Amino acid sequence: MDAVLRAVAIYAVLLVIFRLTGKRSMAQVTTFDFIILLIVGEATQQALLGEDFSITQAALVIATLVLLERLFDYASWRLPRFKRVAEGLPVIVVENGRPLQEAMTKEQITTDDVLSAARESQGLERMDQIKWAVLEASGGISIVPKTST
Repeated sequence: MDAVLRAVAIYAVLLVIFRLTGKRSMAQVTTFDFIILLIVGEATQQALLGEDFSITQAALVIATLVLLERLFDYASWRLPRFKRVAEGLPVIVVENGRPLQEAMTKEQITTDDVLSAARESQGLERMDQIKWAVLEASGGISIVPKTST
């Protein structure tokens, strides 16, 4: 039972850490981000397994973490309020070509990030060509271009 309790505790800690670091933390993983994730994985392994490195212990911890993830997925699917807390909500960062600085500052998004997403997804070059830019709950930036009328 100790392994299950440690797995639940580490899962909660990791969930809080990744929620506090913001949506962009996993949107685009660089080489350095990958190395940090490996270090976090090693630290998590030590915290979860402690001194017992048996296969049974490892299997129990992995099963607990997978079960917790599935329970969170199910709760997010069934309970919209839980989904908002666990995953966050999309945030509008550009409206009719005008950057919303307060939202961008809060989410640590720059105009360069928005323009990069606009070029990649829509081939847009300027902010005034964007009707909406939305920082999705997944961390990606969705662009809705202005339509020519």
